[in-house]
Amino acid sequence: MDRAYLVPNPIAPCEAIYVDYEKCVGCNLCTKQCRTQTIMPNPEIGKPPIVIYPDECWFCGCCIEACKHDALKMRYPINQRLFFKRKTTGEVFRIDGPDAPPQSYFKPTVTCEKPIIKK
Repeated sequence: MDRAYLVPNPIAPCEAIYVDYEKCVGCNLCTKQCRTQTIMPNPEIGKPPIVIYPDECWFCGCCIEACKHDALKMRYPINQRLFFKRKTTGEVFRIDGPDAPPQSYFKPTVTCEKPIIKK
């Protein structure tokens, strides 16, 4: 009989998902929700899932939402970790977070006193 083996990709610079082994109960709900099969169920029942293909992760967060034990954390790539830092106070915060600075661009306002009607 032929056997199939679960072999992870070589170590990659991207660690998409962090599994907290102390919180994980091995329910594998996260593996069922993963769209790209980045997380695969552990062959040993009750053990934490295996992050097998971290480079294929879409960072959609479906696995994080499926985990009822808060055992998974998303680790975004460096180019997606955008933040601002205020020069005066040194305060650091993410884009679109609370108390974010005003946008550096403006939307032009278009006003029209009379509607344009083409005949």
